[in-house]
Amino acid sequence: MRPSKTADETGAAEPLPFWKTKTLREMTDGEWESLCDGCGLCCLNKLEDWETGEIAWTSIRCQLLDGESCRCSDYENRQATVPDCIRLTVETVDEITWLPPTCGYRLVRDGQDLYWWHPLVSGDPATVHQAGISARGRTVSETGIDVEDYEDYLVTWPLEVDPAGGR
Repeated sequence: MRPSKTADETGAAEPLPFWKTKTLREMTDGEWESLCDGCGLCCLNKLEDWETGEIAWTSIRCQLLDGESCRCSDYENRQATVPDCIRLTVETVDEITWLPPTCGYRLVRDGQDLYWWHPLVSGDPATVHQAGISARGRTVSETGIDVEDYEDYLVTWPLEVDPAGGR
């Protein structure tokens, strides 16, 4: 069971934020959606070794991911344009092995707290970019890149996190 209150500086109890008191399954749709920090990392193309299952990240972004805002340009209809777009759900969070270590869904699932730069903590959606966590300015669109050339775009930065919560 998760605690529901904490003491502020005056000793008065104040409620803990929902991500500290609820499981992913207990969250409302709005709470669920707000766990996305807007980093854009889940929308990077990845290569999987079929024999080992090992995942290699590329700097190639989905055609719908805006390279500056790190948001989907057609979120509501994304699967019509990109049929293999993976919809993150309570069930898939447990199945997807490649969620980046900074992912809010992964952190909450694993009983960890969100990083200081997460918009729910900082109150500012820009802090994910300021902390250097997001894909902003580091990607190319998949449009026009042959799948055979994806290996030319391999990167490790989506998995690199320092203890202070930045890259």
